[in-house]
Amino acid sequence: NYLLGVGRADCTGPVAQVPLMGYANPDQVGGGLLTHLYSRAFIVADLDDSQRVVFVSADIGMVSQRVRLEVLQKLKSKYGDRYRQDNVILSGTHTHSGPGGYFQYTLFWITSKGLIRPSLNAVVNGIVKSIDIAHENMKRGRLFINRGTVENSQINRSPFSYLENPASERSRYSSNTDKEMVMLKMVDEDGEELGLISWFAVHPVSMNNTNHLVNSDNVGYASYLFEQEKNKGMLPGEGSFVAAFASSNLGDVSPNTRGPSCINTGESCDNPQSTCLIGGATMCRAKGPGNDMFESTRIIGQNIYLKAKELYEKASQEITGPVSSAHQWVNMSDVSVELNATHTVKTCKPALGHSFAAGTIDGGGAFNFTQGSVEGDPFWDQIRDQLLGEPSSETIACHKPKPILFSTGEMTRPHPWHPDIVDVQMAAIGSLAIVAVPGEFTTMSGRRLREAVKSEFDSHGTPRMNVVIAGLCNVYTHYITTYEEYQAQRYEAASTIYGPHTLSAYIQLYRGLARAIATETSQDLPRGPEPPLFKIGNLTLLPSLSAERAPVNKTFGDVLQEVRQQYRVGEVAEVTFVGANPRNSAENATEHNFLMVERYSNTSGTWHGVQNDASWDTRFYWTKGSLGRSNVTIEWHIPHGTELGIYRIRYFGHYKKTLSIIRTITVPFEGSSSAFEITIP
Repeated sequence: NYLLGVGRADCTGPVAQVPLMGYANPDQVGGGLLTHLYSRAFIVADLDDSQRVVFVSADIGMVSQRVRLEVLQKLKSKYGDRYRQDNVILSGTHTHSGPGGYFQYTLFWITSKGLIRPSLNAVVNGIVKSIDIAHENMKRGRLFINRGTVENSQINRSPFSYLENPASERSRYSSNTDKEMVMLKMVDEDGEELGLISWFAVHPVSMNNTNHLVNSDNVGYASYLFEQEKNKGMLPGEGSFVAAFASSNLGDVSPNTRGPSCINTGESCDNPQSTCLIGGATMCRAKGPGNDMFESTRIIGQNIYLKAKELYEKASQEITGPVSSAHQWVNMSDVSVELNATHTVKTCKPALGHSFAAGTIDGGGAFNFTQGSVEGDPFWDQIRDQLLGEPSSETIACHKPKPILFSTGEMTRPHPWHPDIVDVQMAAIGSLAIVAVPGEFTTMSGRRLREAVKSEFDSHGTPRMNVVIAGLCNVYTHYITTYEEYQAQRYEAASTIYGPHTLSAYIQLYRGLARAIATETSQDLPRGPEPPLFKIGNLTLLPSLSAERAPVNKTFGDVLQEVRQQYRVGEVAEVTFVGANPRNSAENATEHNFLMVERYSNTSGTWHGVQNDASWDTRFYWTKGSLGRSNVTIEWHIPHGTELGIYRIRYFGHYKKTLSIIRTITVPFEGSSSAFEITIP
């Protein structure tokens, strides 16, 4: 038995004008909302409450060091030493459709227009609030673990790199991706269901880089389906049951199961360079199983949900035993790794290779970069040398065979471009070990890490540990490939920023954490060098929020394009309003709801909400016009099983109004469509 608490809180942030984080495409800027983003928190404590572990999975691209440090500061001021860097794990789901701008290292400012306070605050406050809710609802309960195989939901997007791994190692595995889902089920002592955490390795990139609607992608859809089922009769985002679908070693794993083809010719581009004869690498794209990205997201998300549901219902293996955690800060640009008795190698100062700029088959890069380049390009190298300075010979030698595009570890203006100080962290709950990794481990890297940790536990008298990797934790350090994959220098290898021995360094470090947990000596681990918290104001290229106008003879919330009078199930009801910048709402309220679909009840003569903006069936689009004007279009994709009857769509917003030269205020408003009828299909 344990003390358990679960909590969920909104962490969506601004849904307009902020670049989305993930594809590093500066044109991919938020322009509305498909579904909210949530932070989901789980607290597990010993019955005597001597030890606690917090696991948070947030619907964001990755946890940045800035987010983590600010969350830990807030937790310390609220709870003293109860929640600390060693027992709080923060993991990102890796959706590529959430707002960016919550980073302190310069590299991430380039594509996300700097440090965006409203974005950072939404993530930090959402995470803290979800932990608060879990903290306030602790009760006695039980944990169960189950595992199973998820089919038809992933492909390896760098299969040529995977093939660089030794044949003897590959022959031990039936697939070039990890298909196993590990699921942790939580119930209270009366058997009431509290929630679950699922770990499964897949990139949440079913929504591609042409998408402008903020959403949580395939794993977010799985959470939505599970929570909707368990929180019956509640609107999305409401209810006490919390279902987290967390990331794992997804580095080379894509959900776009139809594989890569050239968008111009339709021919396959499944080659070592992922390049097309006509148009090069930018034309090579992987497609999901659906007809469009929305359908692909649902198909993959539903596959994951259905497996989790089956594992949840059948989970019978109980987790028992002590709760513990171990953590160190490590300077990853300077780790000595003992490969064997005679050989010691070192990690490098961070640097990105040329193939980093090529992107992947899930979202290509710019210009004419291709994956798998082990030569530099004199044209780009010259531009780099003039703008950013050339890499030192030491860094070039350390990273071989990577041709360095950005020597980020040697770039310090206005702040360092990449982290040196990285968190390594592990938590154990009975026979479950959660390995919190600061980036994206590839399939084989993850297998080696899990195996090393397991054998360390075995050799210190703690056999049969269930070792699970939680990805995108605590600080973002891009990718971690195996030494062999590194030689091929595809995107993942070019983005292995601490050089060819990065994985070996992590394996050595996590072995140390496992040993400390198994021998109960975590408190004796050296803390390591504390990471910096840079003093940064609101440093951003985001346009400032200025006064807005409605068209002549119209006011905010007026309908510009009305709904039809009748729709059938399966059709799309659509209405356009005189709108205002959604950022006004995000900066006014933490959990703003932009829309409601309401049904008219004849018996009571009142309207009742049936869907909100967190529903996957509604889409909220914001379009900026000129002269301070903008429009909002709301779509409701009427799902099968919708009750027939009379409906309407309402819109809630805020506009900026000028009172005087120095003072503007934010004014709330709302609008509503006409009533419409839903009839038999």
